[in-house]
Amino acid sequence: MVETARVSIAALASYHRPMNASTHIIFACFAMVALVAVVAVRMFVVRVAEFKQRRIHPQEAATSILAGQKLQAVQASDNFKNLFEVPVLFYLLCSVLLATNNSSNGYVAGAWVFVLFRGAHSYIQCTYNNVMHRFACFAISSLVLLAMWVGMVIELAAKRAA
Repeated sequence: MVETARVSIAALASYHRPMNASTHIIFACFAMVALVAVVAVRMFVVRVAEFKQRRIHPQEAATSILAGQKLQAVQASDNFKNLFEVPVLFYLLCSVLLATNNSSNGYVAGAWVFVLFRGAHSYIQCTYNNVMHRFACFAISSLVLLAMWVGMVIELAAKRAA
C-alpha cells in the first residue's frame, strides 16, 4: 500500500511542469478576480449588518446619493468601486500581453507586485482605513502598472520597427 502511494506521488510529480510566464499572468488576473469577490462578500456582509442594526429600509439607499446620506460603513463599497478603476488597465495589459505572446518574467513580477499592493490597498480600506497607508499602496501599484505599460509599448514598438 505504501509502495503504491509512493508510485502515485512520483507519477503525479512527473506530470507537473513549471508554469510559463503566460500562465503566471493568467493566475495574477485570477487573483485580482478573487480579490474583487472577497471585497464583494465583505461589502454585502457589512451592508446587510448596517441595514439591520440601524433599521434602514433598502429603498432609503436606492441611489449613491441616498446611500451616501444614510450609510456610515462605506469603506468596502468604496473599495469595490475602486477595483473597477485602475485594475481595469491591469486586465487590459494582461490581455494584450497574452494576445501578443509578450509575457516575460519581468511582467510576471510586475503583475504579482500589482496584485499584492492592490490586495494591501483593499485590506487597508476595508479595515482600519488609514489614508496615507492606502495611498502608498495605490501609488506603488499604479507606478508598477505604468512601468509595465511603458515597457510593453516600447517592446511592441521595437518589434514593429525590426
